[in-house]
Amino acid sequence: MFLEIISPDKKLFEGEIKALTLPGSDGSLGVLNNHAPMISALKAGKIKITNHAGVQTFDIKGGVVEVLKNKVIVLAE
Repeated sequence: MFLEIISPDKKLFEGEIKALTLPGSDGSLGVLNNHAPMISALKAGKIKITNHAGVQTFDIKGGVVEVLKNKVIVLAE
């Protein structure tokens, strides 16, 4: 699936990933390939990305995530 993480300053990440873990406002969210469509608020925490290069993490202060047709867009603070 394809992921973009965008902050007000710059694009933090763009590329193909295998798995994604997000700090949802009501708890941790896991996203895998072919996930159901979803829009959710995010709280402060870590975004964990698993791809061919290994595991990467990004700290965020909050934001919004949209999952649709194997494309994930995170608008992060």
